Amino acid sequence: MSDDFNMSMRKFLKQVGVTSQQAIEEALRGAETEGKSYAIKAVVTIEELGMTHEVTGKISGRE
Repeated sequence: MSDDFNMSMRKFLKQVGVTSQQAIEEALRGAETEGKSYAIKAVVTIEELGMTHEVTGKISGRE
């Protein structure tokens, strides 16, 4: 793959990671999360290619 492709991919994934972390932290801020666990799902799509990628997991609440 080309350098341009790799750079655009990394830039997008960095943006997803950073903005997702900020949104999750905002959602948990002020909530009683101690000892709780939350199911989480991220979905990435490229509509023009008919691609959907889903990642699921769990996030532990703050102590």
